[in-house]
Amino acid sequence: MTAVLPRIDETAVREALGSVVDPELDEPITDLGFVRSVTVRGADVEVHLRLPTSFCAPNFAWLMVSDARDAVRAVPGTGRVVIELDDHHDSDLINAGLAADADYRGTFGHEAEESLDELRATFHRKAHAAAMERALTSWVRADPTRTEDDVAAVRLADLPTGREKESLLSRRAALGLSLSPASPVLLGPDGTPPAPEQVALTFRKARSVRVSVDGNAHFCRGLLTTRYPGSEADQVFRPSIDSTLPLEVLR
Repeated sequence: MTAVLPRIDETAVREALGSVVDPELDEPITDLGFVRSVTVRGADVEVHLRLPTSFCAPNFAWLMVSDARDAVRAVPGTGRVVIELDDHHDSDLINAGLAADADYRGTFGHEAEESLDELRATFHRKAHAAAMERALTSWVRADPTRTEDDVAAVRLADLPTGREKESLLSRRAALGLSLSPASPVLLGPDGTPPAPEQVALTFRKARSVRVSVDGNAHFCRGLLTTRYPGSEADQVFRPSIDSTLPLEVLR
């Protein structure tokens, strides 16, 4: 008996693309408006991606499009998958590499760095710092008696269930950090809790990373809508926590 493959549709493909996070901006490419089009013909899928400028770093672009290819291929029932990056100065090279199932070094040859593993790890660390700061700042804000001095005592179990906690847990998992409910939330760059005298500095450094990431994402959204009028309809803005925070928390 011939196995019946599940029927795929555009919704399933877009859900898969929603799991792809821009490595620098730490947001799904679907929320950023980077998915230009999705076409499904039977089991075959063609996706076109776009970026805010034609000169976005090729290594960043490669991470995005190759992750998108892998995510769509993982959708049950997919046949031929074509992922193409539009209007980038290296579009032809990147698209040819994807079509040939080449990796980054196989696509860019001598121009490629030795590996993208360390670059990806750097982005994972930044994403974790930003997610950690969001979760802890929201925890501080939830009770006026709490201060930044209290964050060292916060454990994963103390965080309320929701998007911020889920985001933090996924980023800890990507770095191989403990997901135990008893684990401290505040960690230094090396993945260990900071010494008491370093708590405030560690928290503030994490805030600077988060502000930078959020600022870059906001800037890139604006560039995208300038380059592609109407693309704002495809964007989902991540709420900023800064506008509702007491001034003393932000200092």
